[in-house]
Amino acid sequence: MKIAIIVAMRAELDMLLPLVEEMKETVINGCRIYTGRMGANEVAIMQTGIGKVNAAVGALSLIDSFRPDLMVNTGIAGGTGNGADIFDVVIADEIGYHDVYCGPGNARGQVQGLPEKFPCRGTELVDLARAEALAPVRRGLIASGDLFVSTPEELRAVLAVQPSAVAVDMESGAIAQVCFMKDVPFLAIRVVSDTPGVENHHEQYGSFFTLAPQSTFSVVKALLS
Repeated sequence: MKIAIIVAMRAELDMLLPLVEEMKETVINGCRIYTGRMGANEVAIMQTGIGKVNAAVGALSLIDSFRPDLMVNTGIAGGTGNGADIFDVVIADEIGYHDVYCGPGNARGQVQGLPEKFPCRGTELVDLARAEALAPVRRGLIASGDLFVSTPEELRAVLAVQPSAVAVDMESGAIAQVCFMKDVPFLAIRVVSDTPGVENHHEQYGSFFTLAPQSTFSVVKALLS
């Protein structure tokens, strides 16, 4: 299987690159792509940078150059208080924007002409990996938008649009939209790094990569192997 993997930040990329065998590097549209093998799969990994535009450019570049059978977006996300705690793994069943409104005739969070939410296809593959996860695994909706959610007011605004969201991020919506438009199966697998709105929110986020064991990414590792 050919699997494309998108992350936003270097710290997330550094957790994946040691797993790649026979690694090569190429640059497409200003984005560096690392190709190689993980287990029996061919992989192409890209760090896009933060936000929807970076994520969309990266997703389209990966799809057009690598022709993947599956796109995986992994990395970190904020919790919303709907059941996912810090260090829990969230596997999205669907993705919805929290910062989109295209006017009358469209739902909040809906891009005109597209679904209100983007379903994640291929989630049955995750069942093969869940048994090996060393952290709790949650399923549900991830809300996505161009906002680093850090205050109770911002979190309430997100949940006003996507009340069932179990996590919030800044890239998965754009990647899910590109994959929907290009008919590529898509999975989002995130680890909760912080709880927006709590008193020590920034300390949670800042210390996550120091405190989080590599095993929190075990679902991703098991899936890819």
